This record gives sequence, C-alpha cells and structure tokens, in this order.
Amino acid sequence: MSDGELAIGAARPQDIPVLLEMFRELAAFEHLEDLLEADEEKLTAALFGERPAAQALIARSGGSVAGYAVFFPTFSTFLAIQGIWLEDIYVRPDHRRAGVGGALLAAVAAELLARGGKRLEWSALDWNERALTFYAGLGAQQMNEWVTHRLIGEPLERLAARAQPPAAI
Repeated sequence: MSDGELAIGAARPQDIPVLLEMFRELAAFEHLEDLLEADEEKLTAALFGERPAAQALIARSGGSVAGYAVFFPTFSTFLAIQGIWLEDIYVRPDHRRAGVGGALLAAVAAELLARGGKRLEWSALDWNERALTFYAGLGAQQMNEWVTHRLIGEPLERLAARAQPPAAI
C-alpha cells in the first residue's frame, strides 16, 4: 500500500482511462476477460452523458488510484423506497487490507442516505471467500433465496420484439 491519506471522490471524465484499466484488472481477477466490452466512448456516455446510467467513485491513496465503486439507483415496490445497486467495488491488490474497500462502501452508503434511500444491494461471486467474509463482517445479509436472472443479446432482442406499442391515453 502506498503511504498517504485515503481520499474518495466522484469520478471525473478524465478518470475514464484508469477506470477502464481497473475494469480490466477486475475482469482478469474474476476470469471474465472475454466479457469485457467497455471502452472510453461507452463508459463516458454511461457515466457523464445526457442520461447517466451509473455513477462512479474513485479511491486515491498516496497519489495513486487505489480502487473504485460503480453504482446506480434501484427501487423497491414492496417498501416504496429508493436503493442503490453496487455494480462493482474493486480495490487494487497493493491497496487491499488497508481500509479502501470499507471506505468505498461507506461512501456509497452515505450517498444512498443523502438521497433519502434505505437499501444497498450487490452481488459477489460465490468463490470469493475474502469478499464474502468482508461483507458478512459489515453485517450484510446474503439473499440466498433470490436467484439472479439475465437476458442479453439475442434473447433480450427476441423478448423486446414481443412488446406491444404503448396504449394511447
């Protein structure tokens, strides 16, 4: 870990290259390099475009980038509350076990509460014992009864093609 005070702040457009670099590092760690399609143009539009899809926080320590968190809003119909889905949290290996992950999670939690939200959710790979232990230590509940589903590519397009045009009001 580099010596220096930890600082967490909103990602800026000039952070796009380092975010992409860390996305590649995370993809390698998760053995998912073949799924990474993010590039500067897509990420810039997603974070800083006309209708941002997500937000990112960057952790810096000792003059170097230590990690990031990417998140976006959610909503619970049962509770009628706003939440945040934490899409990624990543800490570079030389900054691990120095409080960076906890600080990033705390910053996301503070952002959620500042918005009036009340629920923070995320997923973790079932083989990542270090992360699972860390999250349990925070008091996070595993939601084992919920099964995540995903549509992407052709199956998504096939489903969307079945949509009815919106009814006139």
